[in-house]
Order: sequence, then structure tokens, then C-alpha cells
Amino acid sequence: MGWSFIAEWTGIPLNYLLNSVGILPQAKYVVLLPLDSWWESIDMADALHPQTLLAYAMNGEQLPVPHGAPLRLRLPRQLGYKNTKYISQIKVVDTVKNIGEGVGGSNSEGEGAYSWYAGI
Repeated sequence: MGWSFIAEWTGIPLNYLLNSVGILPQAKYVVLLPLDSWWESIDMADALHPQTLLAYAMNGEQLPVPHGAPLRLRLPRQLGYKNTKYISQIKVVDTVKNIGEGVGGSNSEGEGAYSWYAGI
């Protein structure tokens, strides 16, 4: 079956959303809060990159729940665990120190945690 990343994705560029609502100059991170507990954050460079997509469809169909419905991040510049599924809220912040354990994401917290930056 392969990675869920290998598909035809439909959505809006995250930079379009951010530019539409306006972001303050001090904004440094975009925090993606899902319906479950696996939240993540990305820096503004990745958030504004033209390939970063908020996907709501896959292969011409509404995004299925196992692949992140209703909305997921498609972030081709970073490893899969940064591609947050089930997004329910998006916050633009200047620090992540007051969210969770303050390290930028659920996958970066606790023993055996992944690096916050997962660039490829």
C-alpha cells in the first residue's frame, strides 16, 4: 500500500491561509492541534513554503479518516511524523514553551522522542 504521502493531494497552501488571516512579524511557529493528542509545530520557513499544504482530499476523494480527515498537513520537506493528521486548530505563536512540555510537539516529548526538526 505504501506511505499515505504518495498520493494526489488536494488542499490549500498553508501560506495562503496565513497570508489571508495575517501574521504578526514576531510569529515564529505554526502549531497544529489535532482531534487526538499528537500535536506538532513547524517553523515559519516551512509554514510559508509553497509545497506545504493543508490537505482535505486524497486521490480525488474526500480525505479518509485513516489518512487524517478532516484535515492534515502535507509537509514534503520533513519526515512523516511532522505531517499532523486530524487538524482541528491552527495557532501562530512566537514560542512553543507554554505548549505541552515546551519542546514543539508530542513526538519530541518524553523518552525516545524524535527531534523537533525532521528535515530531509
